[in-house]
Amino acid sequence: MDLEERVAELERRLAALEEDARRSSPSLDEGDFWALNGLKEQFAGLGATDGGVLFTGAVRLPTGERYDWQHGALTGDLVDGDWTAAAESFAALGHPVRLRLLREILGGRRTAASLAELDEVGTTGQIYHHLRQLTGAGWLHTTGRGRHEVPPGRVVPLLVALSAARP
Repeated sequence: MDLEERVAELERRLAALEEDARRSSPSLDEGDFWALNGLKEQFAGLGATDGGVLFTGAVRLPTGERYDWQHGALTGDLVDGDWTAAAESFAALGHPVRLRLLREILGGRRTAASLAELDEVGTTGQIYHHLRQLTGAGWLHTTGRGRHEVPPGRVVPLLVALSAARP
């Protein structure tokens, strides 16, 4: 087999491999609605004509911790529910220092002392105030010895909220 034939054969094999990979692994591109189409099938099976939403994630944090999470809700339940119940949770996320603290805690800084070493997060008293706000809204809990963490069931929702808030 001469060089041209070998190169042509390699190009054919590469194209076949790329096509197989494209078909077998879901894409995260905006134009590919593999998750949405699956969700629509699930809602159709439930008879949910108004549809709904699904949030899901498989996350590995910089600390090595892994979280798999999924939550779905029907449109009617969301639209007809009490939206004011979410106000405290949204308010807790509505401060730049609190968002910074959450990011740092997810990254492994778990104590108020280690958070106080950061620039532009305020005094120790202010940090404790923000930590109390986040804890009261359920975005944090204490694990003893002054350590704070984002509860496992809130890691993916926090990242979903951040993703939804981006333009």
